[in-house]
Amino acid sequence: MALGIQPLPTEVVNLIAAGEVIDSMAAVVRELVENALDARAKRIVVSLYPDQWRVRVADNGSGMVLSDLVQAAVAHSTSKIRQCEDLWKITSLGFRGEALHSIAQLASLEILSRASNSSEGWSVTYNAQGEAVDVSAFAIAPGTVVTVSNLFGSWAARRQGLPPMSQQMRAVQAIIHQIALCHPHVTWNVQQNGREWFSISPGVTARQILPQLLQQVRLSDLQQLTIKVPTPQAVGVQGNEGVGENKPDNTSIYNSSDQNSYVNSSLYIVLGLPDRCHRRRADWVRVATNRRMVRSPQLEQTILGAFQRTLPRDRYPICFLHLDISPHQIDWNRHPAKAEIYLHHLTYWQEQVAQAIEQVLRINPELLPETLHTERVTQLLKASEAQGGYNVGRSIQESPPKQSTNKVNDIGLIELRAIAQVHNTYIVAEHPTGLWLVEQHIAHERVLYEQLCDRWQLIPLKSPVILTQLTPAQLEQLQRLNLDVQPFGEQIWAIRTAPEILAQRDDCQNALWEISLGGDLQTAQVATACRSAIRNGTPLSLKEMQTLLDQWKNTRNPRTCPHGRPIYLSLEESALARFFKRHWVIGKSHGI
Repeated sequence: MALGIQPLPTEVVNLIAAGEVIDSMAAVVRELVENALDARAKRIVVSLYPDQWRVRVADNGSGMVLSDLVQAAVAHSTSKIRQCEDLWKITSLGFRGEALHSIAQLASLEILSRASNSSEGWSVTYNAQGEAVDVSAFAIAPGTVVTVSNLFGSWAARRQGLPPMSQQMRAVQAIIHQIALCHPHVTWNVQQNGREWFSISPGVTARQILPQLLQQVRLSDLQQLTIKVPTPQAVGVQGNEGVGENKPDNTSIYNSSDQNSYVNSSLYIVLGLPDRCHRRRADWVRVATNRRMVRSPQLEQTILGAFQRTLPRDRYPICFLHLDISPHQIDWNRHPAKAEIYLHHLTYWQEQVAQAIEQVLRINPELLPETLHTERVTQLLKASEAQGGYNVGRSIQESPPKQSTNKVNDIGLIELRAIAQVHNTYIVAEHPTGLWLVEQHIAHERVLYEQLCDRWQLIPLKSPVILTQLTPAQLEQLQRLNLDVQPFGEQIWAIRTAPEILAQRDDCQNALWEISLGGDLQTAQVATACRSAIRNGTPLSLKEMQTLLDQWKNTRNPRTCPHGRPIYLSLEESALARFFKRHWVIGKSHGI
């Protein structure tokens, strides 16, 4: 007999809702830590007791007065929003008023807190409905300590369905790592069973945090960029109808035609230089929005696409992207844990991200911290020489050299001057902060590859190239690349068009055979560039070396060749100074 439709009891509704918000120990840590950050905490201590299913989070934030403490775990109670309109201008990490109430449903909850402007601290214990059942005065420093005990104790099926505790601890670590990247100013101390597990020191930006999270990644392997980005401002927001990542831009609620409606947002990106570090999996391509890590498959694919043909095969970049944009640009009400969002004008943001990555990957002195450091060291040396009675390695002064005709382009590319060739393979290039050793073949390969990508121009051949014994797959490949291929006899074909860059080469026949072996257009362009680039062992004049350097430094991705090999080796002037002990005081080095 079918049961009639009846409303669920309140306790069942609350338990179902709690299970959606708090689905693991990592979720408890996330919610409590986000509350601490909303309270402007600068130091957070997370204590984990896995065997007891217990979590404690202590912070030095603004704390709570008694009236707020009593109300804190009541269902849908929050200090973050007041009315419907506030949903479209969320600036805090939490706002739904569900976390503490959900935790109280699933565990024993106790909060100790003292407001920063109060001399009194309080201890409050809550029942399963989030009501305060035990309130007492407590001596505590300004801040808050939340203790969650016996998590899922009343829900044995949930405990049994969770992964092993070791895997849960890795999830907790990942959560804290992600939040630390978004809040680099915070000091973190994480303990497990009373012993320190790991800690994270604060930094100015995420660039200082990332080496603490990834082994074998050094600060010098990372580059960062912060830029202001004009973004359309919302007008007449009534709801989220017609907007979202999967909606066309013409359904947006933004009036992008009104130039006065634009406001500045910021885009921050820190990435591992492709010639220095990369990963076996795409597990460190991360996206954050307004200080919260989110999943955005479209932006993640944009990042991966921007690194295309800069990394070795089956390797992935290290990249953290943080968009700090108007709350009106985001709808957080997509996922219970706010891990997914609707981002308006997604295509626009994808373009901005791709352009930012392209700018960071260029060789730009404004993005080279060594340059500024070396300039400061040089100024200090000159100042000390002027005050002292000695000179450091000073040579006879010649007449001032003529100003270089090589001008820095509009994004400030660094000046390079060819001075020698080593083993007819490496170009020695001087630049303002030291020396670079550039391998000529792969530098030229990068130049040719980008030229081919920009203009894959096919031209008629004066004399057709004859290829024999082509397989059906090879013939299909040549036709896919739009080459004019015509039968010329039994198992003989005449190629009447070819890429311009190959048509003038003596080995055009071999090159066409090579690109017939398979792959897409991009693979063929890589093969063509590799075939066409000058070979190692080829002597070059200074003029030829300078021309190659000028072409190479203006490429979009000058750090690696299309196969992912590093193109240059940097020897900075600061490293030379350390090696030759230029920091020594000359008198002391002689025992004076």
